[in-house]
Amino acid sequence: MTDSPLMLKQAIPYIRMYKGKIFVVKVGGRVVGRKDMLDALVEDVCLLQQVGIRVVLVHGGGTQATELSKRLGIEPKLVDGRRVTDAATLEVAKMVYGGSLNVDILATFRAHETPAVGVSGVDAGLVVAKKRPVGAVDYGFVGDIESVDPKVLITLLDAGMTPVVACLGADAEGAVLNINADSVAEAVARALKAEKLVIVTDTEGILQDVANPSSLVSYADIEEVEAMKSSGRLTGGMLPKVAACIRALQGGVRRTHIINGLKPGALLRETFTNAGCGTMIVEKRERQAYQAVELAPEPVTA
Repeated sequence: MTDSPLMLKQAIPYIRMYKGKIFVVKVGGRVVGRKDMLDALVEDVCLLQQVGIRVVLVHGGGTQATELSKRLGIEPKLVDGRRVTDAATLEVAKMVYGGSLNVDILATFRAHETPAVGVSGVDAGLVVAKKRPVGAVDYGFVGDIESVDPKVLITLLDAGMTPVVACLGADAEGAVLNINADSVAEAVARALKAEKLVIVTDTEGILQDVANPSSLVSYADIEEVEAMKSSGRLTGGMLPKVAACIRALQGGVRRTHIINGLKPGALLRETFTNAGCGTMIVEKRERQAYQAVELAPEPVTA
C-alpha cells in the first residue's frame, strides 16, 4: 500500500465491505522476534481497526521458545512442525508465550496508541483442550482443542480493544497445555465466525517449488491444496498452517490467507488489493466467485 490518493480510492470498496467484520490474524515467532517487523505489523493492525475492522491477534513464539530452551540446556524437538513438550519445555512455553512475548506485543500496541489486552487460552475458559493421546509420537503436554468460548474476546472487541492471544490452553481440571498457535487461531476464527483468518509467517505463502520464491500460488481451493499435500509439496511448518486454513474454511470462515510478514505492508496489501501478496485458500465456490470479479472494472472483494 502507498499513500497515493489512487491507492486510497482503490481501498474504499474493501473498507466498506469489511467494516464491523472480525479478522483473526496469527503471527509467528520469526516475525514477532524482529522489532521492526513487529512494529510494522502492529501498525497495519491498528490501521485496520481505524477503518472499523475488528482484529484478534494470535501469536506463536516457537523461535523464542527454542532460543530460551537452548539457553536452559533443553534440546527442542519438533515433529511435523509441532513442538514436543515435556514438563521443562512447558515451563518455557509459559514463560515465553504467556509472558515476555505477549508483553512485548502489547507494548508495541501502546506505542501506536491502540488499546490491547493480553490473554491466553487459559483466561476465562477461552480454550479448553485435552492432552494429546500418545500415538506414534508422544507430544507430552501438548493440547488438542475441544472447545472455544469467545465471550472474553467479544467483550474486549466490543470495548474497542485488541485481544492478543497466547497459544496456551488448559484442560477441564486446569492443567496447562501447549497448543499450536495455528490451531488456536483457526479455532478462535471459527468460534467468532470471522470473515478472515490471516496467517502471517516468514515465507511468501504456498510455493509450487519450495526452491523457487517466484512460484507463489496466489490462490487455491481446498482440493488443490490437498493435492499439493498428497504429492509432498507441503512440508514442515507449512503443514499445520495449511491444515488450520482448511479447518477454518470448513468451520465457516469465508477466506484464509498465508502471507509474508517480513514484508512491510503485507497485511494491508492482502486486505485492500485484489492481487494481494500471499496465498489465499478458499472453498471451491468462493474461488469461482473470486475469479468472476477479477476482471471487474472496480474490485469488490479481497
